[in-house]
Amino acid sequence: MPHPGWPVNIGRAADLSGISAKMVRHYESLGLLPRVARTDSGYRQYSEADVHTLQFIKRSRDLGFSMAEIGELVTLWQNRRRTSASVKRIAQKHVDELATRIEAMQAMQRTLRQLLHHCHGDERPDCPILDDLAQQGG
Repeated sequence: MPHPGWPVNIGRAADLSGISAKMVRHYESLGLLPRVARTDSGYRQYSEADVHTLQFIKRSRDLGFSMAEIGELVTLWQNRRRTSASVKRIAQKHVDELATRIEAMQAMQRTLRQLLHHCHGDERPDCPILDDLAQQGG
C-alpha cells in the first residue's frame, strides 16, 4: 500500500490499520485514541500517530488482551516515563489467564472425547452425550 498523505480519512485509517471503520469509531469512543481532528464539515482526520495507535490496538487484540488491558498498555506505550515492570505485570497476568482458559478447554475436550467414544452414532435414540448434558448438577 503506498504511503498516504497525512492526515487520512476513517476509511483509509481503517485500511492502513487492518481494523474496520466501525471498530475505529468504537476504539475512539472508548478513549483509546486521543481526540481525533475533524474537518470543518465534521469528517474525522487521522494522523500517522493515530494509525500507529490503531495498529498497536489491533496487535494487542490479536494477542487476546482485554479492552481494559489494552487501555493500560496504550497509556504505558505513550508514557515515556513508564516502567517495563508495569507492562510485564499486565502481560504476565494475561499469560496466566490464558493458561487457565487453555486448561479448562482441554478438560472440556477430554470430556467431549469420552462422550463421543461412548456414543454409538447409529439409528438408535439413546445417546450418552444427551444423557450427560441432561444430568442435574453436571
